[in-house]
Amino acid sequence: MHELHEILKIIDSFIGGAQWFAYFLLSTGVFFTIYLGFPQIRYFKHALKVVKGKFDKKSDVGDTSHFQALATALSGTVGTGNIAGVALAVYLGGPAALFWMLVTAALGMTTKFVEVTLSHKYREKAKDGSIAGGPMYYMKNADFRFFGKKLNFKWMAVVFAIATVFSSFGTGNLPQINSISNSVLATFGITRWVTGLVLSILLGLVIIGGIKRIARVTSKLVPTMAAIYLIGALSVILFNYENIIPSIISIFSDIFTGSAATGGFIGSALIFAFNKGVGRGLFSNEAGQGSAPIAHAAAKAHEPVSEGMVAILEPFIDTIIICSLTGLVLLSSGVWNKKYENNFQKADLKILGRVYDENKESDIDELFNYLNHNEAIDLYSGTLDVKNGKIQKEISILHARSIAEDVIVLSNGSAYSGNLSVENGSIIDPNSQFELKGKSLVHSAPLTTIAFTHSFFGDYGKYIVSIGLLLFAFSTAISWSYYGDRAITFLFGTKSVVYFRIVYVAGFFTASFIDTTIIWTISGITIALMTLPNLVGILFLRKEMKSTVKKYWRDFKEEYPDERFPD
Repeated sequence: MHELHEILKIIDSFIGGAQWFAYFLLSTGVFFTIYLGFPQIRYFKHALKVVKGKFDKKSDVGDTSHFQALATALSGTVGTGNIAGVALAVYLGGPAALFWMLVTAALGMTTKFVEVTLSHKYREKAKDGSIAGGPMYYMKNADFRFFGKKLNFKWMAVVFAIATVFSSFGTGNLPQINSISNSVLATFGITRWVTGLVLSILLGLVIIGGIKRIARVTSKLVPTMAAIYLIGALSVILFNYENIIPSIISIFSDIFTGSAATGGFIGSALIFAFNKGVGRGLFSNEAGQGSAPIAHAAAKAHEPVSEGMVAILEPFIDTIIICSLTGLVLLSSGVWNKKYENNFQKADLKILGRVYDENKESDIDELFNYLNHNEAIDLYSGTLDVKNGKIQKEISILHARSIAEDVIVLSNGSAYSGNLSVENGSIIDPNSQFELKGKSLVHSAPLTTIAFTHSFFGDYGKYIVSIGLLLFAFSTAISWSYYGDRAITFLFGTKSVVYFRIVYVAGFFTASFIDTTIIWTISGITIALMTLPNLVGILFLRKEMKSTVKKYWRDFKEEYPDERFPD
């Protein structure tokens, strides 16, 4: 499994983890923003009116209302990325990474507008009477041309649909329940398989009813979970009110230089902060990925552009509001660059060849170049003598991108005495008997949990994170079941959906008590395999998109002459 994981990481490094992927994603957003005349700004007020149902007609065809489609899509995007993903971005790239997350969201508002409009335009009615839509349908049905020559993009639709099925497990299913079960175990002491069993039953009851039941559940779940998280986040920010302005300044002050070293944080280069901010931004709001258009395609509307308007609101709510709140929680509470007692993850651990001093500028510069530019550094190889858990040799250990302190070596839960073999900075532990504990930076959901205790609620703040994570992650699993459902329908027809749902629920239960590290890597690959054909497809249909928008406003002006016309 370790060897397979390493191979998958190499594959991911060439696509989703590569710099060109981030550039392609952002440049597509920049292109459509300019090409369509900044629709995320000009159409924002109109989008609010559409989602309220002001222009609805009884004759509109679809399975859900505009708001239900928005709630379903939001429940798929508002998940662990908003709690754990923001914390991971700040941990990796510092405050500057938050700026690039916001840029990704602002441009993503336009990308969502385009992909949802086109997906809604080419949706179909399945044999069971339900609406089926998404990028695979515009790839199959739209008229693609290159210098007048007709292109067949049906193969690309198949690639997208297959990637969507795998992503439904890799993004919306397995990692979500794993995060929930671990959080519930840590907070409430409930065994992971018990949490998995209860939530699997609930998941099955929801998704068996299809999009109409999913929409009813998510339209109630999303506002509830947003309200709970908002109260918790504001309690932290207002409790640390004196840090609000400095926190905002820190986000924007280092955007062109990278975040400087401070506290236990060694610092982050510009390109590193950029990549991590863009990557976490995409994972959070999924703009360009092609997932949300599947939910929006089911919305009742007589005009596809109106549903595209609704989609403009998604990255704004998901990233610009919720992720910004999480970012301010982390920065204002001051926890993001401090070391805390934690169990060390071996993947984040390196034993260095000499002692490094955090107060020595040359040492920090060397570690900075190692972490940000992959420059060579002296790593320890040999045997370390350990007595009562203490390493006898004076040496520095790098964990979670920080110099670890008060390190204790455990074997099967007890202080270890004996020899510890190390090769090229890594502990040789074939039987997985050794565990290291100590103080270092923390990241992802544990970091957000710590931040929420620095509030008016004190230690009770951790329960808000646990409840929020449970609701966010569970709602994500619900929505992604529908995305996989529609992809399976596209590939094999409606009769195959029941088998997909059974496997989906079974996988959800199993992942509650097994390690899903490899699943996150698979998720990164499948996200890229969804995003790339979708971006290529919408770029080919740019002229059709522009003419479709123009027709929408022309018809709108005739039908509603008293309404304010954004153009």
